[in-house]
Amino acid sequence: MAVDFVAGCLGGCAGVLVGHPFDTVKVRLQTQDSNNKMYRGTLHCLSTIVKQESFQGLYKGMSSPMVGLAAINAIVFGVYGNIMKISSSPKSLQSQFLAGSAAGLIQSFVTSPMELAKTRMQLQGQDARQTRAPFWQRNRIIYKNPLDCLLKAFKSEGFRGIYRGLGSTILRDAPGFGVYFSGYEYLMQLVSDPRSVPSTMTLLSVGGLAGVLSWIVIYPVDVIKSRLQADGMDGNEKKYKNFWDCIKKSYKMEGLPVFTKGLNSTIIRAFPTNAATFTVVTWVIMMLDNPANKELDVRNPNNVLLLDQEVQALTC
Repeated sequence: MAVDFVAGCLGGCAGVLVGHPFDTVKVRLQTQDSNNKMYRGTLHCLSTIVKQESFQGLYKGMSSPMVGLAAINAIVFGVYGNIMKISSSPKSLQSQFLAGSAAGLIQSFVTSPMELAKTRMQLQGQDARQTRAPFWQRNRIIYKNPLDCLLKAFKSEGFRGIYRGLGSTILRDAPGFGVYFSGYEYLMQLVSDPRSVPSTMTLLSVGGLAGVLSWIVIYPVDVIKSRLQADGMDGNEKKYKNFWDCIKKSYKMEGLPVFTKGLNSTIIRAFPTNAATFTVVTWVIMMLDNPANKELDVRNPNNVLLLDQEVQALTC
């Protein structure tokens, strides 16, 4: 279990390092006002952040998911693993979906405040477009770090402020984890030969496709989650009363396209994130679990379970 934990943490960190810039782009595209756009699309948002805030701007809020990795992986391992142990048919798609959904539901209580801090850190400073102003006046810093963000949210609204967006996080992660686990198992059954060990390229490709599939299914909910967590971050009056109010007002102002804002950057992010996570997790297990083995037997249920969990914990 210690090897699994270490592999999960290191693989997750690698995934965050690779995928966080596109996550920042996703959040900014999701939350921008369509009537007063700052960004025309993924590439324009990416180049604008680098131009105005340097490359450091792409990694705003990254410490929040990094710190939360241990807790998230522990929860996912515990919930998903124990459910699969008592399942009468652990390889069935239904069991995979239900176990993944349960893991997503429970870990949402840790993920929600972590993502609130990440989202608000990613958004601060983006409204400073005065190119003629001195560089020290362009980025107005509201939060010093994720902890400072959570403390200010608690001071302003109590625990309700820290857990703003919890309902939408649950609605996103429960089905999202379920779709990922069942989708991964289904795709592996389609493309791999049960008599041989799948190649690393097969693992990366299947993991990436499963991640993209889960994001497509849950993406509209993620848009609403981001908007709720960003709402009122600068001390202004809140726009949205609750989840449904956010849906109605967003649709009324921007139509159906509002629910796919930033999807391109999310899909682009899924593949490199999965690739980095899978590679690191696989090599850590090989080095720490049994250094004499040159190949990881991914047909071993324990190893398959581990690889599934680590990628999902960081990409969904």
